[in-house]
Amino acid sequence: MVRAAGTRIRPGMAETRQRYDEAACRSGFQALDGLALLAGLYLAISPWVARFAGLSRLTVSNLVTGLAVAALAVGFAAAYGRTHGLSWVTPVIGVWTIISPWVMYGGAAPSAAVWTNVVVGIWIVLMGLAAGGLAASGWHAR
Repeated sequence: MVRAAGTRIRPGMAETRQRYDEAACRSGFQALDGLALLAGLYLAISPWVARFAGLSRLTVSNLVTGLAVAALAVGFAAAYGRTHGLSWVTPVIGVWTIISPWVMYGGAAPSAAVWTNVVVGIWIVLMGLAAGGLAASGWHAR
């Protein structure tokens, strides 16, 4: 099989992609993707909800990383077979979310900002690890 770019597809690559796409249709993956989408959207609006929008660096960071998590969740839900290679990014963003108040403001960040980022960051890490773990465990083949 030849792609338009002229590179050959490895044998079994299409089958693997198909299995990942089938897994994305299962309720467990859909629930994880939905929860990750909600966490990303909440992270994006959290500076205004938790009232720490005055911290401009953290506000921009939460907005950008929240939208990135939401976009990844949409990508995983829409075409997991093509996007599963990016699944490691979600937990990394979650870790950044957890540590960003200290990195940017040291101990001077308000408690609302710290708690929001820690809780949402842990949630994002867990959602990312769970999705990656389900895919790696072979759960999709069951």
